[in-house]
Amino acid sequence: MSDALQKTLTLLLLIGLGLVLRAKFKSKAQTDGIKEMVLSVALPATIFIALLKIQMDITLLLVPVAVLFFNFFMYFTLPFILPVFGVEKDSSTGRTLMMLLPSLAPGLSCFPFIAEFLGEKSLAMAAMADVGNKFFVLIFLYIVAMNMFLKNSSGAKVKMGQKIKSLLVNLVKEPINIIIIAAILLLSLGINYKSLPPVIADVFDKTSAMMTPLVLIFIGLAVQLKEGNKRLVMSILLFRAGLTMLFSAMMIAVLGISEPTLVLLAVVLPLSSASFWPFAHISAFNLREENKDVPKENRTFDTELSVLVLAFSLPFSTLLILGILSVGASFTHLSTLIISGLVLIATGVVTSFLGKLNPKLSRA
Repeated sequence: MSDALQKTLTLLLLIGLGLVLRAKFKSKAQTDGIKEMVLSVALPATIFIALLKIQMDITLLLVPVAVLFFNFFMYFTLPFILPVFGVEKDSSTGRTLMMLLPSLAPGLSCFPFIAEFLGEKSLAMAAMADVGNKFFVLIFLYIVAMNMFLKNSSGAKVKMGQKIKSLLVNLVKEPINIIIIAAILLLSLGINYKSLPPVIADVFDKTSAMMTPLVLIFIGLAVQLKEGNKRLVMSILLFRAGLTMLFSAMMIAVLGISEPTLVLLAVVLPLSSASFWPFAHISAFNLREENKDVPKENRTFDTELSVLVLAFSLPFSTLLILGILSVGASFTHLSTLIISGLVLIATGVVTSFLGKLNPKLSRA
């Protein structure tokens, strides 16, 4: 058995363990506790070690810009894509998808696999890349949500300055961002991983070792395939993945990336699942409308759809990323990326078309 296949089976078995343990973790608070351990302890420790082990380079600071470019590319492309699936941009469904689909959540869906398959240098680059994504989901998408809410609600007032200030404070206080800033400061002072006291290094090593098992068990626990617009969500996620692969192929060609590890990083990072932060913005504005007794059909966003997107996006992205990294070398070729991207796009469109066709056939 090859090392890649053995590693893949191990990771899948950990997800399976999470599925088995679902009977023991019955409340949302319990699964959220595991997620908090990952995002506040294990993942920051892993990123801290990865950053301190690399040679700091000015080009590393350009990585967040590349991911931010991807966020905006997806955001401004979506208005042309949604009509293909019969979704109006100015509907609650359209506004919800506009918020969620351009966002990324690499911490749970991508980082563990980058660490396992591509190594610490790639993980450090991925952590830097997520800084750009954080600005997009926390600041830009909040402003977008607020504008959508104001446009849909006459006479509504929002204190934008206070909210932006609060989001910036959250951005700075987030454990992963604190760790990234601390690591960059230490590297600028000439302190690297080997310079750390052995006790401190050992604490980070042992804490980091928890990340992959905890994330995969959490994925197994968190998978919720609820009833609803499942076909629409799955079709759009397939299309999103295909478009992302084409974007990655374009960036790899334009930037002349040739090192296999960097190529795979450029492929899998944008395939991360949708972020929780847009859902948080959606929930905040939905609560305001709920307090005003606004009927569900007239609300700015569809919260049930947003939960469904998140529920499908995490396992879908996880399996897609795991599959690509398991195959490895094949996805370093532009031809493979382009063909795979087109196949995913076509599958998404066909799935959506069949969904529209079925009710018509039933009525006939």
